[in-house]
Amino acid sequence: MKRNKNKKAALIKSVAVIAVIAVIIAIAAAVSYDSLEKSVYPMQYTQLIEKYAKEYELPVSLVYAVIRTESSFNPEAVSSANAKGLMQITPDTFDWLQTKTGDKNLAQEELFDPETAIRYGTFFLRYLTDEFENTEAVLAAYHAGRTRVNGWLKNAEYSDDGKTLKKIPYADTASYVATVTSAMEKYQEIYDLQ
Repeated sequence: MKRNKNKKAALIKSVAVIAVIAVIIAIAAAVSYDSLEKSVYPMQYTQLIEKYAKEYELPVSLVYAVIRTESSFNPEAVSSANAKGLMQITPDTFDWLQTKTGDKNLAQEELFDPETAIRYGTFFLRYLTDEFENTEAVLAAYHAGRTRVNGWLKNAEYSDDGKTLKKIPYADTASYVATVTSAMEKYQEIYDLQ
């Protein structure tokens, strides 16, 4: 009888130890997963992003997602199309944007400055948002250009209503839009952003 009680007590202790270990492992896994997600979707340049997202009335998550996709938060990034900085703005687009902001003669190297890149990138996103009204078309225009997207919207093969794209004919642009949209959703989920 005493032996059965000892076995029962040992069994209860073993189950309790296993339960405690399982809880510790679950907590460690949750913390590790959260840390991993935050390392994959970082929040850098927060003050600048929040400042210009507010100024241009854009979702903060959109700005983070574009920067993550365009440059992986590398302010010195240069693409094969010679787009520069955090938000990967081409020299021609930068010159055109300066005519819209009233700035003049800023050197292309200014795009390597995080504040300049974020200011102009968010200004451009706002401009595109005013023109296209929906995020998918805005992102397509940011990637492929306004003229192309306007053409797609006028083509019944790509748009039923002239406002939304049912199909993006460039695979790289379709992939870009999907990637930024997914990143935007992850930023909203991980950081509870708008």
